[in-house]
Amino acid sequence: MNRLKLLFLSAIFIPFLSWGDIDVPCENDLECIEVGQWDLGIAFGYGERSNPLKDYSDIPIYLVPTFAYYGDSWFFDNGNIGYTLVEEERYTLNLSTSFSTDSAYFQRWDPSNIFLAGSNKFEANSIAANGRTLLISDEPEPDVGPLEKRRFTYLGGLDAFIYTRAGIINLSVAHDMLNVHQGTEARLKWLYNLPVQNWNFEFALRLDWKSEEVVDYYYGVRESESPYWNQAYQAKSALNVGIELTTHYVMTQHWDLIFLARYTQIADEIANSPLLDQDHTSTFYLGTSYRF
Repeated sequence: MNRLKLLFLSAIFIPFLSWGDIDVPCENDLECIEVGQWDLGIAFGYGERSNPLKDYSDIPIYLVPTFAYYGDSWFFDNGNIGYTLVEEERYTLNLSTSFSTDSAYFQRWDPSNIFLAGSNKFEANSIAANGRTLLISDEPEPDVGPLEKRRFTYLGGLDAFIYTRAGIINLSVAHDMLNVHQGTEARLKWLYNLPVQNWNFEFALRLDWKSEEVVDYYYGVRESESPYWNQAYQAKSALNVGIELTTHYVMTQHWDLIFLARYTQIADEIANSPLLDQDHTSTFYLGTSYRF
């Protein structure tokens, strides 16, 4: 995980060394949406999102819809709504909403499983809980019973884009708007687009921070699920690290091929939860898409 963080941090700060004359961030039709026009599309193919939760199946992906509209200030992008506060040549600042992605592991039809645009089991000699030390014996650790429902929520906050010659820096902070967990999430992402004739490659590195409230709601253990693990596992804020690659090949004005791959290294603070049996998650998708 440390190597992945080092790669991310190295890539994220390099763009600030080359401001110069900044090109328009849109370099081809795949990256641009015409103002005042709906961008509608659907992809057909097969993909899969691995599920790090114990006893939960991986999530298959067959159809990936796209619904987006950008006005002069307001925009709608695959279920997310936003309003542009400031738009300059080198940066943009928006008020925006976003989906909770953690609920996707618990719900097959969660929006994050529809709109896409190694094992680290709990091991310790002792665990601090409520000021006490719980000694772990040689006996098998208790299993977690049936889980209570983890609800989807909508996040709202600020979203900024900084345009450089070496890519786009995206920073965002958002808070739970539906009073589900009252937590906060923040993201730092670097994106780089490379158009080559009919090909377009988008590479991204990201850091996703989740507050203690978010981690506890989704990955903490309720007392009804396991009194033992309710005390033994204590949630903390966490920082996930991810890498993404999205590739398009334009065949005609409306049809193109798409390949998507994502990998997320889950923070130890989350991977230590007894609900998980993996410390990472990955997503891939291969198909063809039609753009109306």
